[in-house]
Amino acid sequence: MEEKSTAFAEFDNSGLTRRRNLLPVWIKIFLWIFLIGGAVSAILLIAGSLLTHVSLSIYGINANHPYSMTGLLISFLFLFKGIVAYGLWFEQKWAVQTAIVDAIIGIAICLIMMAIIPFTVPTISFTLRLELIPLYFYLMKMQNIKKTWESL
Repeated sequence: MEEKSTAFAEFDNSGLTRRRNLLPVWIKIFLWIFLIGGAVSAILLIAGSLLTHVSLSIYGINANHPYSMTGLLISFLFLFKGIVAYGLWFEQKWAVQTAIVDAIIGIAICLIMMAIIPFTVPTISFTLRLELIPLYFYLMKMQNIKKTWESL
C-alpha cells in the first residue's frame, strides 16, 4: 500500500527521535524544579534590596540574604542550574556538556561542604550530603547520552 503525502506531512515528526526522550522521568522532574528555581533566583537578585530575610540553601550552603557572598553564590548556582535545565528541556546541543559541568560542580561543592568546611569553620558541623546520590546518577546519565544527544 502506498503512503499518501499530505499538506501536513512536513509537520509530522513521528519518525524523529527527540533529544528530550533520552532523559529519564526523574531528570525531567528536576528540570522543571530548576527552571522554576532559576527564575526565582533571578527575581531574588533583582528584588534583593527590597527583601529583609530570604532563606537560601543548596548543597549545604546557607544564606539569609541574596546580596551576601554566600547568597550570591547560591543565586548564581540556581541561575546556572536554570540555564542547564532550559538547555536540556529545549534540546540544545550544548546542554549535555553543560549538565556534565553542572554535576561536577555540584559534586565538588558537596564534597567540600562535607569534608573540608566542617573541619575549618567551627560553627558548621559535619553532615552527610545525600545530594551526592542523585548528582552521581545525573553525571553518569549525561555522560552516557552525550554522543547520542549531540548527534541528533
